[in-house]
Amino acid sequence: MPEEIKKLVQKYQEGKISRREFILKAVAITGSLAAANAILGPLLSSPLHAAQVDPNDPVLNSANVQYPGKAGPVFGYLSRPKGLGKHPAIIVISDSAGLVDHFRDVARRYAKEGYLALVPDVLSRHGGTAKANPKGTGLGNIGELAPLDAVSDYVDAGFTYLKSLPEVRGDRLGLTGFCWGGGMAFGSATRVRGLRALVIYYGESPEPLDLVKDIEAPVLAHYAEKDPRITNGVPATEQAMKKYNKSYTYKIFPGAQHAFFHDGRPDRYHPEAAKEAWTRTLEFFKTHLKA
Repeated sequence: MPEEIKKLVQKYQEGKISRREFILKAVAITGSLAAANAILGPLLSSPLHAAQVDPNDPVLNSANVQYPGKAGPVFGYLSRPKGLGKHPAIIVISDSAGLVDHFRDVARRYAKEGYLALVPDVLSRHGGTAKANPKGTGLGNIGELAPLDAVSDYVDAGFTYLKSLPEVRGDRLGLTGFCWGGGMAFGSATRVRGLRALVIYYGESPEPLDLVKDIEAPVLAHYAEKDPRITNGVPATEQAMKKYNKSYTYKIFPGAQHAFFHDGRPDRYHPEAAKEAWTRTLEFFKTHLKA
């Protein structure tokens, strides 16, 4: 085993670096995710993807759930703080990979901050992510999931489900989405009533742009410099939001690529941009959902 790998393993075992840092450094040393996995797999107690919040975190209740949708049951993952009291709730719309571990982890991160977070399985109509996308690489026919389906199954029905839970503050509802899910969240916000805050991660804007006139919630958006298909549309989006006097705050992160927040993708993950975007997200949700 190369000396660099040995030193890295020692640092991890001594608790000097996190699992996520360990994984990213291992990929940098070996040159590829596959090579890192092959060399380091036996040394780790779990697969290469590193959760930031343990699925069994003792202060959270996290589990798969199911709720009624327009065309049948919708599968999902819900994470919430343990204990008494009511909390704001956030729906997280995933990218085209569906309900994979990364988005379960994102839900738990929100729960650690005092929110109930629901990730609807956007592949529910295809039988669920485990059936439609078993390798977690994405679904080629994600375009078959029309925006109206997303609104009815994953947002409208999702918020109805959340508001039925006794620990949810029904007047403090947030929505966020990533990539394909970012576009779905942005579009959904033009139709969903009662939304208090919307956060977009490199998602397409509503089409036509004049639909933004119906958005009730303030919008925070995160974009990547090296993502021209999405980012080139930001000036027009900003103009439309100003035209209708809507709150729209955004940042284009220098050097970042599409999916820069996804720490399960070392080829795209940008630690600095992801950290700043998450900090901005938490401050935004705190202002609009906890005040």
